Amino acid sequence: MTTQNNQSQFPPLEQITAPNVPTDQAAFYLNRASQTLRKWACLENGPIRPIRINGRLAWKVADLKAVVSGEVAA
Repeated sequence: MTTQNNQSQFPPLEQITAPNVPTDQAAFYLNRASQTLRKWACLENGPIRPIRINGRLAWKVADLKAVVSGEVAA
């Protein structure tokens, strides 16, 4: 997928009202590959940790906002 397609697919992070987002969406906001976030989850060595919902990774929007704002080092 190209960046332009992702921009139209995912709303700005400030407009997200859900408490969690899936890996692909979180990767877009952090400007990382989805596989990087999966690696962080597996090795437990990333700046933020996901939660698991029915076996799937979900990333807390509050954690994403903290990383994007610079409160947590990426």
